[in-house]
Amino acid sequence: MNYYIGIDIGTTSTKAIAVSHTGEVKSIASREYPLLSPHPRYAEQDPNVILTAVLESVQEAIQQAKLSSRDIAAVGCGSAMHSLIVMSADHVPLTQSITWADTRSVMQAEALKQSADGIAIYQNTGTPLHPMSPLTKLLWMRDCEPDLFRNAAKFISIKEYVLYQWFEQYVVDYSIASATGLFNIRTFAWDENALELAQIRADQLSEIVPSTHILKGMKAQYAERMGLDPNVPVIIGASDGVLANIGVGAIASDQVAITIGTSSAVRKIVSEPLTDSQARTFCYAISENQWLIGGASNNGGIVLRWFRDQFGLPESQESDAYDRLIELSKPIPPGAEGLLFLPFLSGERAPYWNADAQGVFFGITMRHQRSHFIRAVLEGILFAAYSITTVLSDLTEATQTILASGGLTRSTISCQLMADLFGIEVLAPEVFEASGLGAAALAMYAVQQIDQLAEVRSMIRIRDRHSPSLQFSEQYHRLFDRYQRLYDLLEPEFSRD
Repeated sequence: MNYYIGIDIGTTSTKAIAVSHTGEVKSIASREYPLLSPHPRYAEQDPNVILTAVLESVQEAIQQAKLSSRDIAAVGCGSAMHSLIVMSADHVPLTQSITWADTRSVMQAEALKQSADGIAIYQNTGTPLHPMSPLTKLLWMRDCEPDLFRNAAKFISIKEYVLYQWFEQYVVDYSIASATGLFNIRTFAWDENALELAQIRADQLSEIVPSTHILKGMKAQYAERMGLDPNVPVIIGASDGVLANIGVGAIASDQVAITIGTSSAVRKIVSEPLTDSQARTFCYAISENQWLIGGASNNGGIVLRWFRDQFGLPESQESDAYDRLIELSKPIPPGAEGLLFLPFLSGERAPYWNADAQGVFFGITMRHQRSHFIRAVLEGILFAAYSITTVLSDLTEATQTILASGGLTRSTISCQLMADLFGIEVLAPEVFEASGLGAAALAMYAVQQIDQLAEVRSMIRIRDRHSPSLQFSEQYHRLFDRYQRLYDLLEPEFSRD
């Protein structure tokens, strides 16, 4: 019993990772699923499709690693934040899983942002006032689907749904609860003012437990399907953001974790709750003495995927398509010879929190070729992440090291570009699926395989170190000022009919 399974229920896929007690990754398996958009601004998923994806990915990870149920000491669970599922009194989902990408509640979010109640709720919950938030989704549901709202017995997330199927218990960890806009990051309880605003009761939400909370007694049908013992300890875990920091070893306050997957995020762990006076960042509870601050951008690798699908090479569907595209950008100098890209193809979260923001290529001339556009896309994705770090620098101590994870960071070109733009050394761990590794590491901590989470750092193997070029950093910082000015000038146009 020296192996641990980490589960990461993501936006586009679920990944399961099998890890030894020393941190050696034995296997990684994944299952993709679609994002459904039956109406404009909707972004939903079928919770039962995701449940199946979890079962199949865990089963495959165990089989790939040639493990038996006796080899698994514990399972750790993680998931994306901000999902919302309405459950009936009979424990049947009345809705799909409404994801963070859903913006149907934009009017409710904007009204809340302009109110005194909204500012107080942000300061108490640490969740920005944006359509991603379950709080604003509930306000939309109350206004636009009153019958559904009245018939709701429970409001839960996708991870709570999976765990209910396994154990018939409604439980939620601090960090997932903290991302609902309904949880007080100082009292570690459901926030009374937020509940009153949403017109829901605390008993319509799950029991709040620490991230190390252990569940046992899984239903036999699910345990057998995955290849697990029904009594294996299942650790409730945390959000994908928290687990990504753990999975790259970014636990010290002078370290920042940057994940660029489908979306992207910049996160730092601190020892006190810190919110921004302009509500530009999030602050989510991890434990009674740790909080995660930072921001997420809607526009990470999904933007490069869009470019590949629409403007890529004829063979752009091949498995190495992204590597080939990124390689084309290598000869292009910083700034793409005057071509600047605002990457807001899906609106934007931090630091602008503007669901109406749109993508822009600026400065196009006859000399610009496909390779320039690829370079501009990569730089735009990283400018979006850099804009978040500029806000964090106002809240906490200076960052000395970036630990990078996510699909885009598999590219050494992307990592070096990140180091040059941020002006900070970038470390790229061997395992880029940081949230899954973090879930496995948290499981080790929960069952006392390791004494403290700081020990995870010794398990992390660094693949590459990238030192910044001072010349390029100065150039990028000038370009970022232009990027910011361009956004400010265009912001009024984004919401104009």
